Amino acid sequence: MDITTKNTEAPPPTPQPSVAEQKRAARGATRPGDRIFLGLSRGSGILLLVIMAAIAVFLTYRASLAISKDDANFFTAFEWNTGLVPPKFGIAVLAFGTVVSSIIAMVIAVPIAVAIALFLTHYAPRRLSSPISYVIDLLAAVPSIVYGLWGALVLVPNMNGLFGWLDKYLGWTGIFSWQGGAPRSMLTVGILLAIMILPIITNVSREVFRQVPQMQEEAALALGATRWEVIRMAVFPFGRSGVISASMLGLGRALGETMAVATVLSPTFDIQTSLLDPGGGTFAQNIASKFGEATEMGRDALIASGLVLFVITLLVNGAARAIIARRKEYSGANA
Repeated sequence: MDITTKNTEAPPPTPQPSVAEQKRAARGATRPGDRIFLGLSRGSGILLLVIMAAIAVFLTYRASLAISKDDANFFTAFEWNTGLVPPKFGIAVLAFGTVVSSIIAMVIAVPIAVAIALFLTHYAPRRLSSPISYVIDLLAAVPSIVYGLWGALVLVPNMNGLFGWLDKYLGWTGIFSWQGGAPRSMLTVGILLAIMILPIITNVSREVFRQVPQMQEEAALALGATRWEVIRMAVFPFGRSGVISASMLGLGRALGETMAVATVLSPTFDIQTSLLDPGGGTFAQNIASKFGEATEMGRDALIASGLVLFVITLLVNGAARAIIARRKEYSGANA
């Protein structure tokens, strides 16, 4: 009787790890190698923040030196004369050109890139999608100066027909009126930037669409959904945040593109109401064209314009992160 009682007694409870031990185990910091890797990763993140802060401090300091001597309104002036005493310069034309050319590029590139990514992942056979994907990967690595030379020698001379068609049918809007000058305008720059950022957006979107769970697509097909309905109900919700991230990568390149824009655009420091008339400029193009022969005051003014571009880039990336965070509950992927 005593033996039976001893055998049926429950074993003593196993001691549970503390909350601190559970957190350390979750972070992977229980082994020396894991702790070293954790420290290196954390240090790399902190170093990146320090570098970004150092860049911001440097740009702010040099920009303050120039803006304090500026005799014009830095944000609204339509001139750039740093050789005068006192100097007069402003970024209104540069901000307008940078934003307009980037918007044109995004409007053209994003729909085409998403369509190509969908075609490669859900429509094209493997023997066709593999070589196309390889070519797109190569295009993403082409230097910007090569795109600029191609734009100046091939794209610009062949834009007359498009400009004439737009002027004939849409010239009444004022945005697409053309006076017959050289097609070195904001529309040409936007088209060239769209060609440049197209491979980047396509590559990232393609990889995101490939990560869609196969079970979701098969379940939708089993319920009688068409191929387009599967894409709309299963692929797009899963890849929305990834497509937004890809678009922001492309927008970042479009905002900061230098040599291609400088090769194609005819810079005049004014704002044209028509996208087909030569004129305008961008932050990066203005810095590249004027930095070599600028005085100390001129360099500080260019650095001030670079600070504005730096802030615009941070705001764009912050807005993208906010959009992704709001859409996270509708997406199967975390960006």
